[in-house]
Amino acid sequence: MSVLRRTFLGGVVGVGVTTVLTACIPLRAEDAVIEPLPSGSLAPLPTALPGPQILPLDPTMPVFGVPSGSIYSLPTTVGNPIAWTVDDGWDADVVESYAVFARETGARLTFFICGSANGWSRSASILKPLVESGQVQIANHTHSHIRMVDASDDVIRAELMTNHDVIQNLFGVDARPYFRPPFGVYDERVARVAASVGYTVPVLWNGTLSDAGAIDPTLLVDFASRYMKPGVILLGHANHWPVATVFPQLVKILEDRNLVTVTLNDVYRA
Repeated sequence: MSVLRRTFLGGVVGVGVTTVLTACIPLRAEDAVIEPLPSGSLAPLPTALPGPQILPLDPTMPVFGVPSGSIYSLPTTVGNPIAWTVDDGWDADVVESYAVFARETGARLTFFICGSANGWSRSASILKPLVESGQVQIANHTHSHIRMVDASDDVIRAELMTNHDVIQNLFGVDARPYFRPPFGVYDERVARVAASVGYTVPVLWNGTLSDAGAIDPTLLVDFASRYMKPGVILLGHANHWPVATVFPQLVKILEDRNLVTVTLNDVYRA
């Protein structure tokens, strides 16, 4: 089948508004268009993936204080970790594939979830033990994936706290202080309002799989090869099927480069 190729590469938009590299989609939850899985494209992961496995967390890795503002990358002195983050959750099958991938490989992932996305409740039983162990971290991406700079203060607070409650109900954790503004766009007002409800750290990124929309799996692996490097906060999405077909290739990149996956909580602690 033909696959839509979209990279969503961008730059700084406007004055006083922050955005980086790529934008998540959709603007609203009701705008989400999910491609059906091509027949046979997404076979279940085996009990154990063959070949390389994710390197375990290094207990001697340096630990840093929780940032007082936004972050785009890990500290330069962190060593060889990479923070693989996954946004949205519009495709429940892909969310489940990510959850099984984490469980079977030991990958440490941070999910920035939208509570209105349909993928999280279905996979909560797989993810919750991983969250409880600290292998997986759940963070806030607003409930409905709003463009925060266009929303009122009250709507911003409601979006964050409605999602906050979803996260607590599904996973039993408090996601504060980390949130990711949808599309990577926020300003000083958004940061101030978010901080008023405890979300003090906007988390952006400096590497991307460029898979907010559907892209060819080979192109996705090319982006992974470009951006999977030490100290990177890598942006991925649980929206479209291609990523779930290339997990072994992504693990191989990590293994070849001696990269260790980490959550934000692994790196930053109070």
